[in-house]
Amino acid sequence: MRRFNVAVVGATGAVGEELFRVMEAYDFPVNKIVPLASARSLGSTIEYKNKEINVLELTETCFEENEVDIAFFSAGGSISEKFAKYAVEAGAVVIDNTSHFRMDENVPLVVPEVNPQDIALWKESGIIANPNCSTIQMVLSLKPLDELYGIKRVDVSTYQAVSGAGKKGMEELIKQMQDMLTFKLDETKIEAFAHQIVNNVIPQIDVAQANGFTKEEMKMVKETQKIMHKPMQIAATCVRVPVLRSHSESITVTFADGVDVDVNEVREALAKFENVEVIDDLENNAYPMPIVSTDTDTTFVGRIRKDIYSPNVVHYFNVADQVRVGAATNSVRIALKWIEMENEI
Repeated sequence: MRRFNVAVVGATGAVGEELFRVMEAYDFPVNKIVPLASARSLGSTIEYKNKEINVLELTETCFEENEVDIAFFSAGGSISEKFAKYAVEAGAVVIDNTSHFRMDENVPLVVPEVNPQDIALWKESGIIANPNCSTIQMVLSLKPLDELYGIKRVDVSTYQAVSGAGKKGMEELIKQMQDMLTFKLDETKIEAFAHQIVNNVIPQIDVAQANGFTKEEMKMVKETQKIMHKPMQIAATCVRVPVLRSHSESITVTFADGVDVDVNEVREALAKFENVEVIDDLENNAYPMPIVSTDTDTTFVGRIRKDIYSPNVVHYFNVADQVRVGAATNSVRIALKWIEMENEI
């Protein structure tokens, strides 16, 4: 079996660190690990399979010098914009975790369980884009439902953990919790978010758009339509909540006219779908929560119920670890599927 030289750009960041954990858990066919970061990180190391590996500086020539086959990018859109082309020119496939390439018509946007066939389009650009974290966990639940009844419209409200803003978001919540417990909130620093996050929710993620939605909300709209290959109507409200890890989503799905939803059929379709698990026993207080999904590679779905007014509408709650399912794990699954498809050609 062929083994690959694998580079991780942004090796010292939250997603970069998780990529190493996920690759190890999935026994990724690694020949050599190439951790890459800015010059600031020189001298630091990462751990992979109980070995300490030195972090190298990201340069225009590092991919060629290290004969990189697969390059994971998780260091921000501007870094991907500047350096991804050098990885491609060196012969690597780039799997990009940033938003920079997602809506490029020549770059496939992939959730392997949902649209694996799109991976074959990677040769046009040499790049495969990883969707927004909230989009990934949502489409994992939408795909089986679309196959079941045909989706017409989706309305979603998110409850997004602070780790979606990286390490600085987690550190700010923890510091503000400490300040609250020591009665120093009036002195607390507000840097990672527009407002205090502890003991609060912030109904804005990313910048405002002309249509009144935020950039994060429009990502969910456009990315879902691209992944599902369907111009379904989508409306999103994205909210930051004081949870360290795992995003939650309250989702309302409107199916095609004439559909009469059978909740048991919905549960069965979701439970059978790859990497989705149903936890749905309201009477016994069993449903998805961030503490259930954190540090797992599963999207959990529960609180499934038929609308009390419209027979073609279903509501449910969806939770996943956005650092894993919404970033690192999806990237690794893309790479594994790419390897599988390359072997079949």
